[in-house]
Amino acid sequence: MFVQCNPNPKNARVGDCVIRAIVIAENSTWEKIYSELAAYGYMMCDMPSSNAVWGKYLKDKGWKRGVVEDTCPDDCYTIRNFCENYPTGNYILGTGSHVVAVKDGNYYDTWDSGNESPIYYWKE
Repeated sequence: MFVQCNPNPKNARVGDCVIRAIVIAENSTWEKIYSELAAYGYMMCDMPSSNAVWGKYLKDKGWKRGVVEDTCPDDCYTIRNFCENYPTGNYILGTGSHVVAVKDGNYYDTWDSGNESPIYYWKE
């Protein structure tokens, strides 16, 4: 089920989906996660929103990465399908161009991204 949520303090809806997803998944604040990812980006000489940076951040926090089986274009597996298949747990899904938090079968985002196809996930 889609839950509209935007933890961005200025209600921005574009460019910070990585930060928003981690904030929701870790029940943290936008400012704290932004600062921590910025520090990782600085140490790694990369942008805070790059997959390498936020992936290392999550790995260092104990999250485990998994891959979603590629079934497109015949039967595209969606964020909505993921939520149905994983009704419990705390996840962060990456689609290649977007990142979304999933908690106990619900996906939290600023827009209904349920038809997007996840490529990988991080599990707490």
